[in-house]
Amino acid sequence: MLGVIAGFSVVWVVILTGFAVGRANVLGPEGSRALSRLAFFVASPCLLLETLSRSDLAVIFSDTLIVAAVSAVVTAIVFLLIARLWLKRDLSDALIGSMSSSLVNSANLGLPVAAYVLGDATLVAPVLIFQLAFFSPVYLMLLDSNTSRHRTTVFSFLFQIVRNPMIIGTGIGLLLAVTGWQPPELVMEPIRLIGGAAVPAMLIAFGISLNGSKPLQAGGGRRVDVLLGSAFKLVLQPAVAYLVARFALGMEGHLLFSAVVLAALPTAQNVFVTAQRYERGIIIAKDTVLLTTIVAVPAMMGLAALLA
Repeated sequence: MLGVIAGFSVVWVVILTGFAVGRANVLGPEGSRALSRLAFFVASPCLLLETLSRSDLAVIFSDTLIVAAVSAVVTAIVFLLIARLWLKRDLSDALIGSMSSSLVNSANLGLPVAAYVLGDATLVAPVLIFQLAFFSPVYLMLLDSNTSRHRTTVFSFLFQIVRNPMIIGTGIGLLLAVTGWQPPELVMEPIRLIGGAAVPAMLIAFGISLNGSKPLQAGGGRRVDVLLGSAFKLVLQPAVAYLVARFALGMEGHLLFSAVVLAALPTAQNVFVTAQRYERGIIIAKDTVLLTTIVAVPAMMGLAALLA
């Protein structure tokens, strides 16, 4: 578990740095929003393109991918139905809540957990690629369509898709992976350099946003969404992953443990970036990221004890 603690420590140091930056008002009142937009429109598309272009499609399309996909989709759909039918949230808030309950922190926490806890960094690759290439783009398309100020038609929907920078980066990266062609290093090095700013920008923006706000405040009107989303993320999603991996795919031992642990990772910080980008569900995203990131370590320890 030292690997888990080390991975989380790195994340919290950067978040606390952002908190200190916000406390000192270094970037002004719009600092968090500016960094989030930088991550969404510039850095993250470069990170997606560079990461996906080097991916091994044979590793991606494996049993681990099936477990990641089914557990995430089932969790997301159940939350979305509850948010819409029981909590009566509008579609945008429900989508952000659904995203918060099912999108795992597969990059800056998944990689160290896979390397130091599971013993193989490549185990997280199917989860990472599924989210980058398929799951996140679906959410972005739905949010684009729902937040558009104009009447959505087939053509306007397609136009919103092709102009979304995250989806553009994903598409180009997958195209490069399928064809096997790599652009010259002179082209890829700036993309790699800009993409490296994505995760720090997300974490610092998140840290800045924590100034002057307390999680789970009743005044925010979204306490139920946050608690439900956190429970889904840390309990329901790994439970579904276990059922699919153990009984549907026959996975055992270390592979079974790996699939369940990866499903129990906390909510990804880019959910908060997405919420800020569309100006919907910001409280839900921020509080769920914070709560799941705090509780994830003891949750993983409990899973290790149960599956030992």
